[in-house]
Amino acid sequence: MTLSTTDRPARRAGAAVVPVLAFAGIVVAVMQTLLVPVVKDLPQLLDTSPSNATWVLTSTLLSGAVATPIMGRLGDLYGKRRMLILSLAVMVVGALVSALTSQLLTMIAGRTLQGFAMGAIPLGIGLMRDMLPRERLSSAMALMSSSIGVGGGLALPAAALVAQNTDWHVLFYGAAGLGAVAIVLTLIAVPESPLRARGSFDLPGALGLTAGLVLLLLPVTKGSDWGWGSGTTLGLFAAAVVVLLLWGLMELRLAAPLVDLRTTARREVLLTNLASIMVGVSFYVVSLVLPQLLQLPAATGYGLGRSMVVAGLCMAPLGLTMMFTAPVYARLSARYGPRTTLIIGLLVIALGYGGGLGLMDAAWQTVITSVVLGAGIGLAYSSLPALIIGAVPASETGAANGLNTLMRSIGTSVSSAVIGMVLANTAHDIGGVAVPTMHGFRVSFLIATAAVAVGLVLALFLPRQRPAARLQLRASSEEDANAAGAEEVLRGFRGRVLDAAGAPVARAKVTLIDRHGRQAGATLSADDGGYTLAVPAQGPYVLAARAAGHGPLAHAATHTGDRPVDLDLSLPGETVSA
Repeated sequence: MTLSTTDRPARRAGAAVVPVLAFAGIVVAVMQTLLVPVVKDLPQLLDTSPSNATWVLTSTLLSGAVATPIMGRLGDLYGKRRMLILSLAVMVVGALVSALTSQLLTMIAGRTLQGFAMGAIPLGIGLMRDMLPRERLSSAMALMSSSIGVGGGLALPAAALVAQNTDWHVLFYGAAGLGAVAIVLTLIAVPESPLRARGSFDLPGALGLTAGLVLLLLPVTKGSDWGWGSGTTLGLFAAAVVVLLLWGLMELRLAAPLVDLRTTARREVLLTNLASIMVGVSFYVVSLVLPQLLQLPAATGYGLGRSMVVAGLCMAPLGLTMMFTAPVYARLSARYGPRTTLIIGLLVIALGYGGGLGLMDAAWQTVITSVVLGAGIGLAYSSLPALIIGAVPASETGAANGLNTLMRSIGTSVSSAVIGMVLANTAHDIGGVAVPTMHGFRVSFLIATAAVAVGLVLALFLPRQRPAARLQLRASSEEDANAAGAEEVLRGFRGRVLDAAGAPVARAKVTLIDRHGRQAGATLSADDGGYTLAVPAQGPYVLAARAAGHGPLAHAATHTGDRPVDLDLSLPGETVSA
């Protein structure tokens, strides 16, 4: 898969791009926690059974899981800004559908449409990589990656306040309004990325992935209701394995697959995605446990007897702390790298859950737990896109980050299923009502701690980034790639792009292609025609150069040492030794 640019030049990203994209991410995250304050009342509000009412939450999860990698790939092919606006528009339509109904099936349809907005997170990260200068990129991606937690944390008290004082449909009207504002701001402040992946959309791959994810996540989310040993649950798990294996075999045969499984199987990408599942598990446990602990009546002997709004306010520091860790992450990552920052984040999460086992006796103690966990989850979430971007070609940013976001969603789904089962099995009966116990809450925190421990082991096995790999991340903005490359190229190619008369060619696209035909790097030539490209490993490469008004050039070259190879590229087809 190679990278191309659109004919029109990119507008330079203005100061409003980062806050606008982060706001869009927060709006999308609101969809995930919008109904938490009224979830226990849904059967009565929709005049249905509790098992049917859970589909209002399950439908959003399933559609979000399906849409995330698909919208990422569509963004790589047809424009990330375009797909971001489409995702938000579908969400607005879904919110309005839900706002206008109290019928179960119509509500599920609206919530399904809302889930499609989850693709906005990887699309926003991809836009940032394509447009932002290197000095802004790290903290911007951290904020965008954390927005899913920020939005979830901030939405809880706001949704609780609305649900407690007005009709619950107002929640959806508010979400639609926020989505409309995000669309307008995106149209005004965010330029389209000029970068495009070549190829076509893999429709069979999209259908196969959709079927596999639905078959996998349905029993994960509904297993507690159906029974984990039931024929339905086990049958769906088995069908998911078969479908996903067949889908993987099909993807490996395609030249332009929906998901490049060879790239996904790379050690750094695979371990990062597995660690993302563990981070997703740990994030959702606190969201499931603390609100229940805070709202249980004091008569239970351990409940804190707080109102819905107060419980939401006690959880708000979780999202606020995640937001404020973005600049902290940028400094830590710049000095130590995203791998180390991920490890620090996981250690802080473990500290939060370990300390939280003894901090369940007062509301102020839950606030401390929320702050510590918010800091750790913020650092961990912020590290994930940097690790992914440092390991995949620019043309696969949207799809790769979409898959990583999907891994987090799978983590939260598993967390919801497992913790729900634990709390149900440890509950005791009070007046015919099953009430969670303190024992169940503590077991849930121990499960989160175990998940973090697994994530920490995975993170420790991540390869340390070489200086050249960090350079690739810092130089991921197309406009600044050549300038950053000039600072430090330990191993790679360098030279100038010239026209047939020997004059320098500015803003020529130079792409590095490895022996497997995959893109290994890309940059733009500077005003003096200079370019630099770091190589991931020694071996043969092809340097492809193109510029407006000139013919394309493809030149084979081999890198055999630790010193840069000087090579001038003469358009339209002649190579000149430096």
